[in-house]
Amino acid sequence: MHPIFERFPYRVPANKRVRVIVNTDAANEADDQYAIVQALLTPKLDIRGFVATHFGTNRTDTSMEQSYDEIQRILRLMDMSEDYHVYRGSTGCLNLDSPVISEGAQFIVDEAMRDDETEPLFAIFLGAITDLAAAYKAKPEIAGRLTAVWIGGGAYPHGGEEFNLGNDVAAANIVFGSDIPLWQVPRDVYKMPRVSLAELAVKVKPWGAIGEYLFRQLEEFNMLPTHTLRWPPGESWNMGDSPAVSLLIDDQNFDYELRYAPEIRNDMGYDHPGTARQIRVYKSVDSRFIMEDLYAKLQLFYELKSSE
Repeated sequence: MHPIFERFPYRVPANKRVRVIVNTDAANEADDQYAIVQALLTPKLDIRGFVATHFGTNRTDTSMEQSYDEIQRILRLMDMSEDYHVYRGSTGCLNLDSPVISEGAQFIVDEAMRDDETEPLFAIFLGAITDLAAAYKAKPEIAGRLTAVWIGGGAYPHGGEEFNLGNDVAAANIVFGSDIPLWQVPRDVYKMPRVSLAELAVKVKPWGAIGEYLFRQLEEFNMLPTHTLRWPPGESWNMGDSPAVSLLIDDQNFDYELRYAPEIRNDMGYDHPGTARQIRVYKSVDSRFIMEDLYAKLQLFYELKSSE
């Protein structure tokens, strides 16, 4: 447990803690950073490491490396660089003929296969799910040894275009067709946590170097001239990756349904043959809980760091 948690005003029972791997395309836009910080400030989560992954080639050919650098930047701003390992993950879609086992995919295998742990293992995926598919192809035995939480895929029942899924449809099909316990947060659900930039200016920006950075990088991304007329809206943002963290704090066990895993077409539509295994698909997430938890933890972190 990180030393900062010893000074938090509350404790988490040891038998409630979970091991976590955070797999993120952190340089893709501006909300992964908020999810990373919330995970780092959550004492229930025993973070075993971060894996940087790709986000396609539309904007850059080095998206994984940029994500790796962004994770490292956040850790430096929080004075946690020495506390967590960051692994390089996939640089692009999984090659089904000769899958590449990235450093990050191997880390997922190694952590899942440990026999000296009693805490359950969760791996959260805030982008393409390539590294989990690669890990599973290398070691199918991981299926019974971790639970995956994925921000991705279109709305049920039909599916449709969605960014994280579009960056590796084949990998998603491997995971959906596996026996890995999967919690899916599809697009219509991860779009629920909406915030205004005014709200972030008041509740995030004041809290130290990390609060300033979280707000500034989002505000700068919001102003990029390459955005479309429809997105982003201009004065609001969607914290679409944060549910992967909040659901490990409270899994909202009345807000999901068990569905047979679909087969995903190349157009990202869902086919439902009805013969696959079941996965947990969320129907809603609690935006108030997600954001207020983050705001409170940022303030606690700043006040505790300032008193050192």
